[in-house]
Amino acid sequence: MKESWDPEAVGVLRLPSGRLVRGRALARPLPEGPDPDFALHLLGHEPPEVPWASRWILWPDFRLPNDKPAFGEALREAWDRAETERVEFACYGGHGRTGTALACLAVLDGVPAREAVAYVREHYAKRAVETPWQSRFVSRFS
Repeated sequence: MKESWDPEAVGVLRLPSGRLVRGRALARPLPEGPDPDFALHLLGHEPPEVPWASRWILWPDFRLPNDKPAFGEALREAWDRAETERVEFACYGGHGRTGTALACLAVLDGVPAREAVAYVREHYAKRAVETPWQSRFVSRFS
């Protein structure tokens, strides 16, 4: 069986379904432990190449994804993959865009949209989801 994320490691979020996903800041070194099998990069510029499968969503800092349907598609792919693979979400700082995407992922996993930001702040990072429009985006995500 494939080694999974350590559920106690910093940046690892356990969803209600039991899926584990990792959020991280690309501004910091790669955390110890296994590499991801798939990464969703949420950046305003093309991300650095990685030796694992990845997708890039154009998403400027402090904003929302430029292509919301593409984001929804990539998020659903990440959620599907997280059932059997190590999935990572990453932006430059690891809080705003990553937190917003993780909150939307929590909605896909069954957390009510109005509770998803609080869920991610409690179980991932207190500073997750940085702007009012990011919070509103999560509350309207389906």
